[in-house]
Amino acid sequence: MKKTFIYVLLAGIGLTACNSNKNKQNTDNPFFAEYNTPYQTPPFDLIKFEHYEPAFLEGIKQGLQEIDVIANSKDAPTFENTILAYEKAGKLLNKVSDVFYNLKGSENNDSIAALAKRMSPLMTKYGADISLNENLFKRIKSVYDQKDDLDLSVEEQSMLDKAYSSFVRSGANLSADKKEELRAIDSELSALTLQFGDNVLQETNNFELVLDNEEDLAGLPEAVAATAAETAKAEGKEGKWVFTTQKPSMLPFLQYAENRDLRKQLYMGYVNRGNNNNEFDNKEIAKQIVNLRIKRAQLFGFKNHAEYILDKNMAKNPENAFKLLNQLWAAAIPNAKKEVVEMQKIIDQEGGKFKLASWDWWYYSDKVKKAKYNLDEEELKPYFEINNVREGAFTLANKLYGIKFVPRNDIAKFNPENQVFELQEADGSHIGIFYLDYYPRASKRGGAWMSSFRKQSGFGTDKPVTPVIMNICNFTKPVGDTPSLLTPEEVETLFHEFGHALHGFLSKCKYNMLSGTSVSRDFVELPSQVMENWCFEPEMLALYAKHYQTGELIPAELVQKIQNASKFNQGFETIEYLAASLLDMKYHTLSEELTENVMTFEKKYLDELGLIPEIYSRYRSTYFNHIFSSPVGYSAGYYAYIWAGVLDSDAFQAFKETDLFNKETAKAFRDNVLAKGGTEDPMVLYKQFRGAEPSIDPLLIKRGLK
Repeated sequence: MKKTFIYVLLAGIGLTACNSNKNKQNTDNPFFAEYNTPYQTPPFDLIKFEHYEPAFLEGIKQGLQEIDVIANSKDAPTFENTILAYEKAGKLLNKVSDVFYNLKGSENNDSIAALAKRMSPLMTKYGADISLNENLFKRIKSVYDQKDDLDLSVEEQSMLDKAYSSFVRSGANLSADKKEELRAIDSELSALTLQFGDNVLQETNNFELVLDNEEDLAGLPEAVAATAAETAKAEGKEGKWVFTTQKPSMLPFLQYAENRDLRKQLYMGYVNRGNNNNEFDNKEIAKQIVNLRIKRAQLFGFKNHAEYILDKNMAKNPENAFKLLNQLWAAAIPNAKKEVVEMQKIIDQEGGKFKLASWDWWYYSDKVKKAKYNLDEEELKPYFEINNVREGAFTLANKLYGIKFVPRNDIAKFNPENQVFELQEADGSHIGIFYLDYYPRASKRGGAWMSSFRKQSGFGTDKPVTPVIMNICNFTKPVGDTPSLLTPEEVETLFHEFGHALHGFLSKCKYNMLSGTSVSRDFVELPSQVMENWCFEPEMLALYAKHYQTGELIPAELVQKIQNASKFNQGFETIEYLAASLLDMKYHTLSEELTENVMTFEKKYLDELGLIPEIYSRYRSTYFNHIFSSPVGYSAGYYAYIWAGVLDSDAFQAFKETDLFNKETAKAFRDNVLAKGGTEDPMVLYKQFRGAEPSIDPLLIKRGLK
């Protein structure tokens, strides 16, 4: 902190001691020096909690000084001294932020959460002080106005467009009073979304189903019960069984437990997170976020938040997103209703005198799958040992792109469970470093995601920056002598997040702002979702699906069962996803203040849509992290998964039309999609790869809708 002039005069010798101590602190702080590590990976073995705040404060100070130099330069604005200088500013702040905020998602604790809250207003103010800097914007606008005369490359043009657009969309053209209103809204949104995410984590960790009667385990596979016993033991509840709302714990219980009342108890604990009228309740927070986004969008002349967001997406406007979602809803809801009828028949045949409910879906759909396809998921899991599945994903990347994966045990980890790999081209040249963090823990938020400690940039320059990327997941944990055996859904998730990672690794962009996954929300899911298409193809299964005990390849008979059941339960999966997507769009197309309780709003809208009572939206309002746990996130963007589903289904057809591992097709996808980042319009890139705009038919066929 800065000292006043009087304090400096009085401090005398003490000031020297303080400066000396500060310098020592800076010397000891890994963020204040170049990382002396392989490929400058973060030195997690040296980084301590007390290093973050000084680095944040100094990073903010340095970043604003760097911006001040650009904004107040006496030289005429050019692409180099303004646009490029702007992109390079804030190096220290980016360095500490990339570590801190990534670890907040996977290594959260009270200290980290408290620091994030302290930093929230400072980081929001820092962003506003840059985006609302009038002198800086004048210089950027001056360069932008000359763009047709500057002989810029396609990437440089995109860089300039993105820089200019980001300032306009951050308020640079607003009047002085509206700028102040924007600052206040953004500060409040930052705090509220941070609190929302923290509340979801607390609610997830706080709910447990604790069983002390072995009879209550009826129907559960031995491995599921053993995992619950191990969880209980770790919590000091030896002799009991603990099930949580983390999906690797919850879903097997819902699928196999015979005790219907206990299934209900666990599932309702999951769907009521953030809706328990306690200190972690998110109803009012979600409503405030929705209303602040309405105000914010209208400051920019948009009717609503969705119009503001989609203006820069492939969908272009809410109407186009709704059109696709409603088309798929109409096609899928009859299938979901048929699935209910099939399950109700089994209930009736077994003498159950009740109507199928939401907490019954996994249990009875499993019975239908066994009856129709003679397929038991427990038969499959021994062939999906986590390291074999990971190697399958690596093998796919090798066959498509020639990439090699080298274990790096000499690189520090942020958690002992991490695996670390170096990616290399076929010729051995370095691509990047890959951290894998696969198992759930109390410090980690739910779900799965890809992020980066450092993005790729500098392609074609004498100082290329190679990426450092991580995949974070919450997969079934090993228990005792049994390794982690994945469900088919978890297999798809592993390939999905690996696809995001490849998008980051194979980027060949000059500028950080455009590299890798720096693309629109409805395009970013193409590289991830396309990878899922390979998972259960017979040729792909032959490469990785080996029994964890015998090494035997998955039998052809089992592969055929997987193929036969490929469209099973697609009514449910499509509808529960679409319900969440439509709910997101409904919130964010509001143009007037939301006054009613969000749960009332949610129920009323989903009832209007015709959501059947046996299915809940994939995410309910009070734990919809995608749209409410960050200032923007996937808000008005959860539709992106199905929008990209059209793209990925069509893209995979290019491989089906040749062969699954066709190197020419893979090269076209790598060169035109993965390598390009946000350097060109997404549809232009897609057509360069495919030769035409995508057809929706492959998606409809894949989901059993055509």
